[in-house]
Amino acid sequence: MTHPTDFTLSAALRMFLGEYLPHQKAYSIHTILSYRDSLKLLLQFAAGERGRVCDLSIKSLDLATIRAFLESLETKRHNGPATRNVRLGAIHSFFQFLCREFPEYLDQAQHVLGIPFKRTSSRIIDYLDADEIHALLEHIDRSTLAGRRDYVLLALMFNTGARVQEIVSLQTTDVRTTTPASVTFFGKGRKERICPLWPETANLVKEYFHQCGFAAHEPQSVFRNQHGGTLTRFGARLILQRHIRRAAVELPSLKRKRIHPHSLRHSTAIHLLKSGVDLSTIAHWMGHSSINTTHKYVSIDLEDKRAAIAKARPLASKSVKPSRWHPDEDILKWLESL
Repeated sequence: MTHPTDFTLSAALRMFLGEYLPHQKAYSIHTILSYRDSLKLLLQFAAGERGRVCDLSIKSLDLATIRAFLESLETKRHNGPATRNVRLGAIHSFFQFLCREFPEYLDQAQHVLGIPFKRTSSRIIDYLDADEIHALLEHIDRSTLAGRRDYVLLALMFNTGARVQEIVSLQTTDVRTTTPASVTFFGKGRKERICPLWPETANLVKEYFHQCGFAAHEPQSVFRNQHGGTLTRFGARLILQRHIRRAAVELPSLKRKRIHPHSLRHSTAIHLLKSGVDLSTIAHWMGHSSINTTHKYVSIDLEDKRAAIAKARPLASKSVKPSRWHPDEDILKWLESL
C-alpha cells in the first residue's frame, strides 16, 4: 500500500509540472523542462542517503537537505553561482506552489523560500558591429541549399532580434513576405509579438521559401536540419559558430569575442539604438516585458560613451582657486535658536 506522504509528493510534482506551470503560469515547454531537471537533481540528491526516490516525501525536502544540495552543486558538480541560482529558482517556484495547494507545508515552505540567491558577476555583453555582421554573412556559401538556409537564418535573427528558440520554432505561416512584411513570434509566456522585416530580409525569405517549395498556407518548419527535421537551437548555435570561425580568418576581431545566438539579439538592439530608435520601440521589437531590460544596452554602447566624453567640457581645464566659505550669520542664529 502506498504511503500517503509518497503520494502527496508525487501528486504535487505532477500538478506543479503538468498543470500549474503550463496552464496557470503559461511557462514555455523549455522552462518547464529546466524546472523538471532541477527538481530531478534535487530528488536524486535527497534520495542518496535514504535510498530510493519513491521513498521520499515532501518533508524529506527540508531546509537542511536543500542547503546541502545547493552546496553540492558548487563543490561536487562545480556549478557556478548562476547555475546554482537557476536550480534554486526552480525550487522556490515549487515551494511557492506548495504554499497555495498544500498549506499544511506552509512553515516548511517559508524556510526554503528564505534561502537567498547568490550574487553573480555580470559579464560584458558581446555583440557584432556592422562590419562583423557584414563579414559573417559574406562568408556564407550560398551556392548550396544549406548555405542559403544558413544565410536566411542569420539574417532573420539579426533583423528581428529573436531568441534562438523563437527562430527555430518558426512556421511558414508565421511569416508575411508581402508589404508590410513581418514575422509573428510567440515568446516567453506565449506572448505574441509582430516584428517588421526590412525589404531585403523579406526578399531573402520569399526567395528561400520558393527554393524550398514551401506553400504559404501550409504550416511547416522554416528551418530544417540535414535529415529534414526541425532545426534545434543547438543546431543553430553550431551553424553560427561555424560561420564565425570562417569570417574570423579575415576579421580577427571576431576571435576575441564570445559569440553565441543571443549575441545576434544583442547586436540587433545595439544596431537599433545607434540608428536612433527609442528604447520603448526597441523593447517592443525585442519582446522585453520591461523597458528596464532594454536599458542595459545603453550602458554597453562604447562608441556612444566615447562620443559623449569627446563632447563633454573638461572640468579640470583650468586651475580654479577654491573660494573661501563665509558663514551666514542669520542662518547660524536661527540654528542656535532651535
